[in-house]
Amino acid sequence: MRSDIRRAALLGAGVIGAGWAARMVENGIDVTIADPDPEVRRKTETVLANAERALRSLFPEPPARRGTVTYTDSVEAAVDGADFVQESAPEREDLKRALLARAAGVAPADVILATSTSGLLPSRLQADCTHPERVVVGHPFNPVYLLPLVEVCGGAATAPATVDAASAFYAAIGMHPLHVRTEIDGFIADRLLEALWREALHLVNDGVATTGEIDRAVCYGAGLRWAFMGTFGIYRLAGGEAGMRHFMAQFGPALKLPWTKLEAPELTDELIDRVSDQAEAQAAGRSVREMERSRDDALVAILTALEGQGIGAGIDLARWRANRRSAPGSG
Repeated sequence: MRSDIRRAALLGAGVIGAGWAARMVENGIDVTIADPDPEVRRKTETVLANAERALRSLFPEPPARRGTVTYTDSVEAAVDGADFVQESAPEREDLKRALLARAAGVAPADVILATSTSGLLPSRLQADCTHPERVVVGHPFNPVYLLPLVEVCGGAATAPATVDAASAFYAAIGMHPLHVRTEIDGFIADRLLEALWREALHLVNDGVATTGEIDRAVCYGAGLRWAFMGTFGIYRLAGGEAGMRHFMAQFGPALKLPWTKLEAPELTDELIDRVSDQAEAQAAGRSVREMERSRDDALVAILTALEGQGIGAGIDLARWRANRRSAPGSG
């Protein structure tokens, strides 16, 4: 698989696709965006501006070379000459399959076709592609230009070399590739997020808590620990010196208690209105762009702190910083 990635084709430039553009441009990669949205340029440039602002806080010195961004209405034109393809269209299997098949008809066999799908099975998405062995999931998290996690998952026809090459590319641009070894709906991270989301909807639906109260329960508690220590690490410490076995013996019986409702509540108009109204009240008049900048500032501070501790995502940030120092032209 091609390893010298200098130009990438981005199929779809919503929140995720534009985030990919920002991360790749920061790493000196030229990108060509194919998206039918007539406002794609304006929306993408807004994301690029926010990313530039955040990334200069992480890296005061701009990269030795910034990539360029061009736009086209044609998938084929975007893919022609690209060293890497990242599809980030809406989460519809028929649409993604069609886009990947069109890309496969243009891209040489050694060009990886990655999809940003958050849960569709790669075996189905690669089914219509020539050389399906080079199709792989590269599922990132928003904002792509700051959060390092990217889940990498192959389908039935994906070659192991594709998974390895995609992971190496993502690591080279400052990301933390997590190989999802078993193809499963929703992969790993979104299955965990989905469980929390379902329980949160029940709490709102049942009138137990508002959206703001639930978010505070996360932000002021477990969310702070999750930045550097996952659920199993947290519960290992909760067991004290006796460790995880003691924790499970002590708190395991609680798993039989009615603490959760993993089946999602019905999304009635009433529940949708309640969630939407409460979420807007939480925003307190701030625009989406204002909230994005506030989020980015907080993430920069957390990432920098973790880098200082040499833990969690801070390790990946330190590696990214070292890569930038060794990049051609960086002095």
